[in-house]
This record gives sequence, C-alpha cells and structure tokens, in this order.
Amino acid sequence: MRWFCFSNGGQNRKRNAVEALLYVPKSFCKEPNRYLIWFNFKLICLKKYQLSVFLASEAAVEAEGIGEFTFLWCANCVCVRLLSIRLGTCLRLSVVIYVTWSLVIGASVGSKQQSASRFHVPLMPTRILPLKHFLRPVLGGEERKFGFLLLLRAVMNGGGLVDKNSAVAGGVEEMCGEDCATMDQPVTPWTVSVASGHTLMRDPRHNKGLAFTEKERDAHYLRGLLPPAVLSQELQEKRLMHILRQYKVPLHRYIAMMDLQERNERLFYKLLIDNVVELLPIVYTPTVGEACQKYGSIFRRPQGLYISLKEKGKVHEVLKNWPQRSVQVIVVTDGERILGLGDLGCQGMGIPVGKLSLYTALGGVRPSACLPITIDVGTNNEKLLNDEFYTGLRQRRATGQVYAELLHEFMSTVKQIYGEKVLIQFEDFANHNAFELLARYSSSHLVFNDDIQGTASVVLSGLIAALKLLGGTLADHRFLFLGAGEAGTGIAELIALEMSKQTGNPIEENRKKIWLVDSKGLIVKSRKQSLQHFKKPWAHEHEPVTKLVDAVKAIKPTVLIGTSGVGKQFTKEVVEAMASINEKPLIMALSNPTSQAECTAEEAYTWSEGRAIFASGSPFDPFEYNGKVFVPGQANNAYIFPGFGLGLIISGAIRVHDDMLLAASEALASQVTEEHFKKGLIYPPFSNIRKISANIAAKVASKAYELGLASHLPQPKDLVKHAESCMYNPVYRSYL
Repeated sequence: MRWFCFSNGGQNRKRNAVEALLYVPKSFCKEPNRYLIWFNFKLICLKKYQLSVFLASEAAVEAEGIGEFTFLWCANCVCVRLLSIRLGTCLRLSVVIYVTWSLVIGASVGSKQQSASRFHVPLMPTRILPLKHFLRPVLGGEERKFGFLLLLRAVMNGGGLVDKNSAVAGGVEEMCGEDCATMDQPVTPWTVSVASGHTLMRDPRHNKGLAFTEKERDAHYLRGLLPPAVLSQELQEKRLMHILRQYKVPLHRYIAMMDLQERNERLFYKLLIDNVVELLPIVYTPTVGEACQKYGSIFRRPQGLYISLKEKGKVHEVLKNWPQRSVQVIVVTDGERILGLGDLGCQGMGIPVGKLSLYTALGGVRPSACLPITIDVGTNNEKLLNDEFYTGLRQRRATGQVYAELLHEFMSTVKQIYGEKVLIQFEDFANHNAFELLARYSSSHLVFNDDIQGTASVVLSGLIAALKLLGGTLADHRFLFLGAGEAGTGIAELIALEMSKQTGNPIEENRKKIWLVDSKGLIVKSRKQSLQHFKKPWAHEHEPVTKLVDAVKAIKPTVLIGTSGVGKQFTKEVVEAMASINEKPLIMALSNPTSQAECTAEEAYTWSEGRAIFASGSPFDPFEYNGKVFVPGQANNAYIFPGFGLGLIISGAIRVHDDMLLAASEALASQVTEEHFKKGLIYPPFSNIRKISANIAAKVASKAYELGLASHLPQPKDLVKHAESCMYNPVYRSYL
C-alpha cells in the first residue's frame, strides 16, 4: 500500500494540516460499510502552532483498493515526545508536540460529509490502545519507538456512551487489504491491537480454540467459525495428550507439539507444565537432536531470528524486525556443535527454540520476553551442503575476523536495543568460540554459556547431593573426566571453586584432585605445550596414559564423569574397574542425546552389580536388578538454566558471577530428600520443577543483591514468593 502525505500550505508554513491514510479494522464497526477516518487533533507544538492530522480524500482511498473504514477518535491523551513520522517516501514530519487534554471528541466529524450512510461513529472498545501499532507500517527503525501516542478508545455514538457489550479486546489483526487489492496492486501487511474473528483464532498468543465461551464468541465475531461445543482448557489438555500418545515415533510428537505452540501458545505451555516428565524428552533432549538433524524436512514456519553473513552490517535492522520490544532472554547458537551431533548449521535453531520453551514452562519467563536466534555463518557439514532441503547458507563456515566482526556487531546491537539487563545465553558453540566469547563479553554483557556454566552447575549439584550417599566432602574425592571440552573443563572448574569455598584452599591446589582425559589420553604436563589454553590448568604430573581403563586404574577416582559426546565409552571393563576401587562408584554419563551417552543405566547397574550411583544427561527408564528397582538420575541442564535466568531477571542483575552458579547448585541439591536418596536419586524429580526453579531463582537473586549486581531495588523480603509471583501462568484469560 502506498502511503500519501499532503499539506494545505498557507501563508504560515509552520501551521499546516497533514493528511495521511490510516486503516482501521472492520471489527471496530457494527456495519460492514465503507467509511473515511478523520482525525482532528488539537496538537500544540513548542511554539504553540496547531497541527491537524486527517485522512486524504475518499477518491485516494478507493484508488488504493482498501476495504472497510470507520471513524476513530481519541481524547484525554497527554505526552511530550519527538514524533518522527515517515509517510512512505513522500515526507518526514518531525515536531515536538504537546497533546492537550482538549482533544476534540466527536465534535469535528468533518464538514465534507456526503451522506449518513457514508459516515458513522461506531461503538468502540474502551481499553487503551498504543498508537505505535497503528504507526508501525509507516515508521521505520528509530522513528518507531517515538510514535507511542496512546489512543483512549472512548468514543461517542451519536453523543451516547460506548456500549461495553460490543467491546473487542485482544491482540493482533492483519490489515493487508489483500481481499480488495488486485494482484498488481501492492499491499501493506500490518497489525493493530484488536483481534477478532478469524484473525483472533490465528493469533497463537490469544487463541483458545474451542475454549472460547458463548459470550466471547459473540463479542469477538467467532459465531460460525467454531464448532458449537465449548471445551475447558483441562479437557483440551486431556484430548491432546490422548492424541500425542497415539504417536509411536518421538519426532512425530515433537512436530505435533511445535504445531500446537504455533496455534495456541497458552495450551502448549499448560500441557508441557502439567506433563513435564512425559513431554520434556520430546521438546528437549533427546528428541530435539533428531529434530535439528531433520529440520529442513520438517520445517513449517520460522521461529526466532536468523542472522546470517548476508545481514552483516544490518544486524540492527534485523533485530528491529522482531515484533517484541521487552525481550529479557536471548538464546543464541551458531549451530557448530549441536549436542553431540556436530555441525548442523542453520538447522541448530531447534536448540534455542527448545531452550526458551523451557525458560517459560519451567522458569516462568513470559514467552514474549524470549528471543531465539541462530547466527548462520555457513556449515562444514557436507551432507547439509548437498541437501536440497537445507534452510541455511550453502557455503563453508566463516571463521576468523569475519566471524568475530559479525558476533561483535550482534552483541553490541543487542545491548543497544534491549539494554544492559537482557540475558544472552550462548548455546552449542564449538569449544574454541565458546570460551573466547564468554571471556570477551562476560565483563560487558549479561552472558551465560549453558554448555560451560549450566552443565557445571547441575553436575556440581548432583555431586553435593551424592555426598550424603558417598560420605566425606568434595575435597575427599578424586574426579576423572572423559572429555575436556566446554562441559568437562567447565564442570571441573566449578568443582574446584566449590572446594575452595568449603576448605579455603587455593583453587590451584584443588585442581590437582581433578583429572581429564581427552581424545589423546590423560592430560599431563608432558603434553602441556600442545594443549589448548582451556586444558592447560588440568595438566598434572603423571606418566602418559592413552586408554580410559588404564587411567581409571592409575588415578583411582571415586567419581567418573563423561562429557565426551561419544557413546559407549564407559565399557564393561571401565565400569568394573570403578566398582573394584569403590564400594559405591558414582558414574555420570552426561553426553546427549541418548545415543551418545557413555553408557546406559542398565549397563552401569549391571556391571557394578547394583552398587553404582548413576546419572545421565538424557533420560533412562527405571531398571530392576536382583529384585531392587533403580531410578536413574538425570543431570539435565533444565534443572538449572530456567531458574537461574529467572533469578537474574527478577533481581535485575547486570552481570553473571561464579558465586551465582554455586548458589544455584546448592539450591538444587537442597531439594533432594531422603526419599529420593533411598531410590538412588541425586536429583529431585522433574514433576516439581516450577517450585525447584523458584527456589533456585531466589538463591541466585539473593546472591546478586549480596554482590551488588542487582538493579531492582529494594530487595523483596521473601524472594521465593516473589519469584513465584513473577512466573508466567498459561491459564486462559477472559476476553470480556
């Protein structure tokens, strides 16, 4: 749609009238007639010159092929702002205005009325509506945030008050004019703040499906668009779970859940919260890994933002295209190391989407405050480059200065647009980039790497809880890691920090009790010159050892932790060696997805003759051995990052500190009860995850206040209750 701007000139060039086209939804009007919209604002600029804004001629409207219109009046609106309106390419009007309380209400309907049938003041809703939604199609970039006039929808119908029974409330309505415009006429896709009818049912934020009540169906023009039955949200849940359980393939369940999220957001989160144990493996690991591998084939509609090398230099414009402005959490990946599956390029978007679904379901962060982003710099995966359905850039992965410049532009722009307190979570970056990005931006941004810090926190929590079964303190035990990447070194460092906190010993002394094995064997001092920088602190004095089983026999660890991303590495020989050294060997096979786990729960319990304490990254079913049922623990990052992020948000933290990670670990460990220990569990069940997240959030927020990193002052007296009160509730809202 072309937007026109006209000026009536006059001797005083500073005092003029500006005409502009404005589209108003059909649902504002009780009659499906065509109307002109007239605005007659009494706008007083700094030099007290009057400005009037109203529509162009009806001929111009009809020439553009636009459908129904109606009057829209505003009143009692006060603001002082720089209003910079760009109307198409014709004119930019910039004035500092003071909108007085004396805006005309219905008095200046317009002197050019042609007939009563052509002009009508409709019944209108009474909720306040931001003008920015009307201005969005014509405001570009920076101008958009200034066009924030509020329209108070208090209008008059022939001098009478608004009939509240006809009010329309809700979210977004498309006004493209596509039904009236011909194929050769351009249309402008845009939204306003009131949804009704078919548009309301297509808005996932507000759609309730068959749960719309009889009164809501009348008020929102839904009659005939839905079957006559009215179902409660609980009954909808029951029906959907019945449907999901009919699918035998987990990926089919994943696709069904994503479809639900795209059409009914509240029902999606209600379903996930109430059935978290059953559905978590579907929307998160392990099924999300398969979904990423087949993302090009199952792609339906885009979720989140894609920033590729094509957008280098235009990241600000890309982020401005995201419709939500109050973003609090960003999960970003470049897709180079997706779980244990390697480089999946642009198809790694499934990870940020899945993580943020858990931020909402488990941590209570509002969906509108979450932004998933994929940085697409290419892929080195030949299979994807040759896949005709691949959705990303078809080029080799960019590195070096080009990569660094794009990431720096992204980080700088995020802070510029969303502010100091937006949490940026790095997800599934390759080792060399993950450590560098965390080190570079941790002092200037609120950043968190879930692979390094989140995994470390959840594993440390399991170790703290397991001490009640193993006995002693952390400093009394020896730790051996298979895998010396982001997860392995991150966990090891946090264990050493917790030891220092408990004993007061230097962290260098505590590191000597922690050993790491990488693809070339045990990390020892004789290899130090060839090691990557993040491995060097773990190079201790010892003769070279190449095999894991030999390292177990030489180091004699009490705890064996797998973060290698390679399956079946904890062989029968390795587990039996651990069992021969320890009465209760603690074995943690953390690699995801399930196919990449170092061993299964069944193998760990069987090979240790039922003496192992076992935890894994992906879920395993309970296993019976010699008449005793063992319930495997799951060291899932989902225990930590939702509550951790919520704690940062409610405290207004501006930086992440290691002490916050320790606080989160201790908070999670405190949720494990004696009943859980009797089953061999070192983590609490996920069925109570919202309460667990609230407790973690409270501890993290408390630490932020203690460290002077919180900006939301004063500190609430009861942080647990405060965290719970801030959590998103997916129960349907009434639209009457």
